[in-house]
Amino acid sequence: MVNIGILALQGDVAEHVRALEESGARAVLVRRSEELASVDGLVIPGGESTTMSNLLLSFGIFDQLAEQISNGMPVYGTCAGMIMLATTILDGRDDQRSFGAIDMVVRRNAFGRQVDSYEEELDIKGIEGKPFPAVFIRAPWVESVGESVDVLARAGNTPDGPIVAVRRGQALATSFHPEIGTDWRFHELFTRMVQRES
Repeated sequence: MVNIGILALQGDVAEHVRALEESGARAVLVRRSEELASVDGLVIPGGESTTMSNLLLSFGIFDQLAEQISNGMPVYGTCAGMIMLATTILDGRDDQRSFGAIDMVVRRNAFGRQVDSYEEELDIKGIEGKPFPAVFIRAPWVESVGESVDVLARAGNTPDGPIVAVRRGQALATSFHPEIGTDWRFHELFTRMVQRES
């Protein structure tokens, strides 16, 4: 069984723990350097990306995490976690840092404020079966991607809809929150990614 960490500084931590355990992984809460060193992969949950960036620096693990991601550790970012994995952030703060794991330009809060949150059924490339129930809460979207990035889903299931799920090698990201609900297929996909690297 692989150990998959959840960055436990803020956000939907408990929901990711449940989803990972339902997907056959051992979930590990990560707040310190030694916890980060013990995991085979990491989920960066939703929350507030600027606060998350600052907390990673305050806890002294930003550089360690950046190095592990750069060295190929599988990582999955949801919502704010997607922002943390981008190379370029639009509408972010000047002092905000990210890991640049996925060659993409992400716009913060692109879908609007909390009152604009919504759910839709998405067709996901690489995930079989019925459409995936995607919950968007103050979500970002991806404005553009580099050639190495695989677009997995677009809002509205249209060819020109905003990009809301991407993958580049061992890095996976979604605008939405797959940990909400009972459909674990994204966590199962990520667990398989981690198992292949372990």
